[in-house]
Amino acid sequence: MTTYAALLRGINVGGSKKVPMADLRALMENLGYDAVRTYLQSGQAVFASGHGDEESLAAELTQAIEEQFGFAVDVMVRDHAYLRAVADSCPFPAAELEGKQLHATYFSAPVDAERFAEIDQAAFLPEEFRLGDRVLYLYAPNGLGRSKLAEYLAKPRLNKGVMATTRNWNTVVKLVELTEPTPE
Repeated sequence: MTTYAALLRGINVGGSKKVPMADLRALMENLGYDAVRTYLQSGQAVFASGHGDEESLAAELTQAIEEQFGFAVDVMVRDHAYLRAVADSCPFPAAELEGKQLHATYFSAPVDAERFAEIDQAAFLPEEFRLGDRVLYLYAPNGLGRSKLAEYLAKPRLNKGVMATTRNWNTVVKLVELTEPTPE
């Protein structure tokens, strides 16, 4: 059994894509996933599965959500090892920052620096970003809602061909904890 986090993009944050967490847990259990838990209302679920891989599990969950709730939701699935590596590889001093100041944008596929080469990072200081393995780390000292760099990074042309979903650092750390394998 591998423990995973499912990251659902754009649910329960306004608009019409409402997914009650109890209903999401029931749906995932009906798919045969074990130890299903949700975290917050904004689209994180943790589960264990002995079949599939990240992509096939994401596709299965995407289809099931659309069938049950009647709308499409982008879903990204990542295993504990990946989530741990993202947290451990943070290029910013995460322990010294508030969770609202540091964010991780997870990508559905690898992205290279060339994609973001046009950005004059000095123009956005003190905000900064760095790339990692299918992740972009964003330091926004005044929070994401006030971040000009976050707004720029969200431009569709910068994210063309990949799904991206962002979580604050508190959520990044919590997902690592929640997906921690339990001793047998």
